[in-house]
Amino acid sequence: MISSQIQVASYLFASILFILSLGGLSSQESAKRGVWFGIIGMGIAIISTVLGEGVDGHSYIIVAISIASVIGLLVARKVEMTSMPQLVAILHSFVGLAAVLVGFGSYLDPHTQELSGVNRNIHLVEVFIGVFIGAITFTGSIIAWGKLEGKIRSKPLLYPGRHLVNIGLVLVCLVLGYMFTGATGIGGMWALYIMTAIACFIGVMLVMAIGGADMPVVVSMLNSYSGWAAAAAGFMLGNDLLIVTGALVGSSGAILSIIMCDAMNRSFWSVIFGGFGAAPVASGKEITGEAVAILHPEVADLLKEAKSVVIVPGYGMAVAKAQYPVHALVEKLKKEGKEVRFGIHPVAGRLPGHMNVLLAEANVPYDIVLEMDEINEDLEETDVVLVIGANDIVNPGALDDESSPIYGMPVLEVWNAKYVIVMKRSMATGYAGVQNPLFFKDNTRMLYGDAKDSVDKINGEMG
Repeated sequence: MISSQIQVASYLFASILFILSLGGLSSQESAKRGVWFGIIGMGIAIISTVLGEGVDGHSYIIVAISIASVIGLLVARKVEMTSMPQLVAILHSFVGLAAVLVGFGSYLDPHTQELSGVNRNIHLVEVFIGVFIGAITFTGSIIAWGKLEGKIRSKPLLYPGRHLVNIGLVLVCLVLGYMFTGATGIGGMWALYIMTAIACFIGVMLVMAIGGADMPVVVSMLNSYSGWAAAAAGFMLGNDLLIVTGALVGSSGAILSIIMCDAMNRSFWSVIFGGFGAAPVASGKEITGEAVAILHPEVADLLKEAKSVVIVPGYGMAVAKAQYPVHALVEKLKKEGKEVRFGIHPVAGRLPGHMNVLLAEANVPYDIVLEMDEINEDLEETDVVLVIGANDIVNPGALDDESSPIYGMPVLEVWNAKYVIVMKRSMATGYAGVQNPLFFKDNTRMLYGDAKDSVDKINGEMG
């Protein structure tokens, strides 16, 4: 057992480590250090909580932590990088469910029933809000997982007056909240049950109204929700560290969501209120011309002649696990004295930083992996751009076609390079469901096939 003073000091130290962890995750070079800060901080938080005053049943807690740790290790080792967004989404649901359970447990706690006056009302409001946010996070995250995993249709579920229905349900919850705080003893349990059911339904409908293409932003927003749910649980338990940690996760998730919304030309408020599904139907200008195919030996010849090469990865690279042969290609080109860099779009893949993690996994040097804004101005002086499994993030229609559903979305302007090689399995459209005019430009060549197989063949041709 440790004293309350030592526990407070431990919580403060853990909070500092969590802040340092977030700071470390701001760049690829310091990301690993940031992860270790977070791991150490969480370890300190768990130990200081379990050994704190008033905590009993340590043997049961240790067994539960051990079992959960084993499950976590097995899942983390088994899940592929392409399935990481699904894992993150389902983990968010656990946080939401935990907040709901903590809320119910806190309300039934005899100490809560001993409260009176303002103290009781404040605590009951904390319980009600915590359960409400947690329930929305729980079901919303499950739906997001289902859409990412392909278990639930990605097409948005839209119906007339859905926003009015959601607003009406929220108003009902407010009335239930008033009745809940006014009840004596545990007489408000019925209101808490009904509100939980309504909040679960709202979580389902909010995410069902959002198209599968926008799930990366939804996952980021659900991350924010899970943080606020954890903070609410902290208020219910009187745990300062949980409040701080939840606030850090909630605020950072909201900031990341705003950044991603800007990158996709979406409205931040649409994420919160489930309005992404209202995006216009894919149309775009009629495209004329013909896509010209190219063979692997020809691509190798272009790369041999080039002085500067930019590689733009997308979700197709992740699916094909092509990051390793891509790294081998980069090493070959660098040995020949060519300038090789990567251009990363903020929403490439299914999760923020998805491409960065894949490239780091393949030991691609951090200093040649650049963000969209850093690389765009250099594309005019680039000899060859390799687009590997990307589509909408290199679509020129986003800049010059007002009828396109992605109009206004910042993209990598790869068409400004001398040559563009697009690696795709077929001419299928991307998430936005609109054809890409890049494929039909005079300086673009299409290399069809699996990305990993294509890069392996190019490496073979390079010698």
